[in-house]
Amino acid sequence: MRLPQARQTKADKAYTDKVAIPETVSLTPIGVVHSPFKERFAAPRQPDATTHATVTATIELRHDMALACRDLASFSHIWVLFWFHLNQGWNPLVRPPGRGNRKRGLFATRAPHRPNPLGLSAVRLLDHHDHRLTIEAGDLLDGTPVLDIKPYIPYADCLTDANSGWLA
Repeated sequence: MRLPQARQTKADKAYTDKVAIPETVSLTPIGVVHSPFKERFAAPRQPDATTHATVTATIELRHDMALACRDLASFSHIWVLFWFHLNQGWNPLVRPPGRGNRKRGLFATRAPHRPNPLGLSAVRLLDHHDHRLTIEAGDLLDGTPVLDIKPYIPYADCLTDANSGWLA
């Protein structure tokens, strides 16, 4: 049985023919992290619910972001998309700590030194007031620029059939 396919118009085709990888993308931070972790070596690696559970941090958003936080307090956890502001440079092959001496492809690791130093952390949201969010610190360093925040939604964010790749 053939599934129906979306009709493609000449305008759609013309648009898709012109798609190319952009040379640059511009991002504007929406806030900054205030964390007790001042240095990279002090922050936990791949923290879980039991790691540094009592250590809190504050995400101070720009004042114009206050309304964007409406209803966020109804979620227990949030995703924080951030910029690894202390990192410089990257390599296509890396040696993940505690995993032997074998080099792995960067995209198959969670190494922080990346072509675009973007980070993503799921953290517990403890409190929200105006443009300030109090979170469990996770692995976020003091001064980290925050690019976006999204709610963690278990049915969409927990993929029960995912595997651990080479980590298994």
